[in-house]
Amino acid sequence: MANGIDPSTSMAALFGSRVRRLRTAAGLTQAELGDRTHVVSTRITQIERASGAKPTLALARALDAALGADNLLVELWPYVYREAFPDWSRKFMARSERAVSIGEYAAHVVPGLLQTEEYARAVLSVGLTLSSEAQLEERLTVRMGRQERLGSADRPVLWVVLDEAVLRRPIGGHAVMRGQLERLIAAAAEPHITVQVLPFDQGEHDAMGGSLTILALSDGSEVAYTEGAHYGQLIEDPVEVRTFSLTYDRLRAAALPPLMSLDMIRSVMEGNHRGAKVPSRSERRRVAQEQLQQSGGRQLRGGGGRVPRRGPRP
Repeated sequence: MANGIDPSTSMAALFGSRVRRLRTAAGLTQAELGDRTHVVSTRITQIERASGAKPTLALARALDAALGADNLLVELWPYVYREAFPDWSRKFMARSERAVSIGEYAAHVVPGLLQTEEYARAVLSVGLTLSSEAQLEERLTVRMGRQERLGSADRPVLWVVLDEAVLRRPIGGHAVMRGQLERLIAAAAEPHITVQVLPFDQGEHDAMGGSLTILALSDGSEVAYTEGAHYGQLIEDPVEVRTFSLTYDRLRAAALPPLMSLDMIRSVMEGNHRGAKVPSRSERRRVAQEQLQQSGGRQLRGGGGRVPRRGPRP
């Protein structure tokens, strides 16, 4: 704590202490490091003291390169960035990175893991907490970075249920939305990703008004996360999680089967978001029954809902 900052107090303090240690080892003054990273010396002072604005990802990369840190500062940066989020949000992001399966119901927008960069930019450009263009770029970088896990060796199983409203709201304009719908169709072709659509004609349901995520972890435990426009809640109590898990199962059962869901996405995309035909409930039940029989699944209940197959939770 030579500079009077305890690195254990926050990730920003730890980041600053590492910058100071590396700078000192390199024999550089704060002004010299500022010149090499194209910022004023007072900005280096703020970083080392964990005061002022948090470093951007671009600055973390510049510092890493200037100090020969071998990606240490770049790898620390996401943790520094997360400190700007509420505690429940940080916990959710940390658990998402360790989840073996992720089940999401999206009420308003495509989930971040499946967003195109253009769509994500449009979504992140609105909101009460956005303060600058630099912050927008940081958030966009983090969101796109989270998607890398879907292509990794430890990728999770992802099962997404989209409310029909998600398909019909042309976020970013029709060109951006078309690209996003194409992305959904391409993602659904991956063996570890399933996409369903919950049509308007299903009426009311338990998750109206917000989105719901169920995370299954490697130790067999589950957590739930609910989110609205300006709030989020992480649920860890097993009894409450089970209630939300059953809600999610009902949403999957009420949604169009995967193949019909893809047909609807294509119809919305090709029809410029107008006039996509939703199959009747009896037709949906018939096709779902055929798909279940082909895959060895269970029969449907008399009420028309699909009985979710047991196995790894999405």
